[in-house]
Amino acid sequence: MLLSAMNVEKSYAGIAALRHASFELRAGEVHALVGENGAGKSTLIKIFTGAVQADEGEIRLNGELVEQNTPHKARTLGIVAIYQQPALFPDLTVSENLAMANEPGGLWRVLDWKARERRAKALLEEIGGHIDPGTLVSTLSMAEQQIVEIARALGGNAKVLILDEPTASLTEKEAQRLFGIIRDLRTRGVGLVYISHRLEELFEIADRVTVLRDGQVIGTREMGDVDRAGMIQMMVGRELSAVFPKREVELGDVILETRGLRSREAGIRDVSISLRRGEILGLSGMVGAGRTQFAETLFGLTPADGGMIRIAGREEKVGSPGRAIELGLAYVPEDRRRHGVIMDMPIPANITMASLGTGFLNGKRERRLAEEYKSRLQVKSGSMTAPVRELSGGNQQKVALGRWLATNPKILVLDEPTQGIDVGAKSEIHQLMGELAARGMGIIMISSELPEILGMSDRIAVMHGGTISGVLSRAEATQEKVLALALGDAPARGAA
Repeated sequence: MLLSAMNVEKSYAGIAALRHASFELRAGEVHALVGENGAGKSTLIKIFTGAVQADEGEIRLNGELVEQNTPHKARTLGIVAIYQQPALFPDLTVSENLAMANEPGGLWRVLDWKARERRAKALLEEIGGHIDPGTLVSTLSMAEQQIVEIARALGGNAKVLILDEPTASLTEKEAQRLFGIIRDLRTRGVGLVYISHRLEELFEIADRVTVLRDGQVIGTREMGDVDRAGMIQMMVGRELSAVFPKREVELGDVILETRGLRSREAGIRDVSISLRRGEILGLSGMVGAGRTQFAETLFGLTPADGGMIRIAGREEKVGSPGRAIELGLAYVPEDRRRHGVIMDMPIPANITMASLGTGFLNGKRERRLAEEYKSRLQVKSGSMTAPVRELSGGNQQKVALGRWLATNPKILVLDEPTQGIDVGAKSEIHQLMGELAARGMGIIMISSELPEILGMSDRIAVMHGGTISGVLSRAEATQEKVLALALGDAPARGAA
């Protein structure tokens, strides 16, 4: 066995990312690693490459135990990962990038520029990469940058190559070219771990597949022994484990509508949805599908360059967050620590930041408003003057929500509202969402957790490739149907 993991465990702040996970890679094999967002794929990769240390378990390469792994040690051993966004120096040439990873010698050495160029050309030609070594990396396409990264890995005598969503930004022609390189590497005995949400690719390129779910290995199968439906069932086969306090609310008029909304900068195209008063519209899809980018365009953070936005029956131009707030939109972003709250400021300043306007600060009004939302959202804190960083993740999320609820919005966009918080805090956030919907607020909930999407949504719009791939009613939605639409495997249904 070329590379193996045995009973690997890893937790972050008490939350298990991997539980007794085992994985084996043979020399000359393409082994697919699949699972939903948050299943544990990234954590396992990071353990293989030394970026993260496992809490328990062992990693072996060619039967030898790998101890005290680090990124440098992993690369020295021949374990290399290539991610969706290539990690190259854009302002250096191809040959300089290859040399930085593989050229022997210390800091003080005489550089043989011609030998460097010859070495780079030989590595590129070895995998069919017809790229001038003197080209600046910034001028290369995504596919060409991936070829350079593969050449760099081979120059470092890579034995294990991990490809993380390698075709996400490639055309079909570029993807086929990459597959040709992968097949060639396989014949040389290189072991490849292949991660992709595009299940159709796996049947073309992989020998075996391992499915992760909730940090556990559900099973490993030969590709010839599994079909698409079986793989999806393995990925989502759990029952809904949490009780979601979904309230039955009589829906009102359409409060928000987009038609053909697009933004080249955001990477979204032809997004058409509608949202009614009192409705929770779940927005699902894989990482990179365009969910957050759609929310940012809707809120004016990224300019739209086509299509229409209608709010309360009136067509509007949302050119900035300020204008969005005026129109009654509020957006709680995914990364609360970077964009949702200001960690070094106290609760009152955080809650009132979006609603007090400009001019002189009214301290009494700020405190009164902060106390109101602290009580309403049941924010647990020792002191109102303590910085928000001292609060738990769930209470930080409540403060982020409070900031935007204080603007009295008609439409609330929640991006991963319960990500990284405990079950009790999740239940409280879900309860609050139900209360807001009952008061007539329209809510768009972006979530990577299928149980949350299915448990809280009146309808589910699924994104794939920057557009809406289908819409499902609450009654007809299943995990399998949502995932199939997210993977682009099913025809679009319904109208958002």
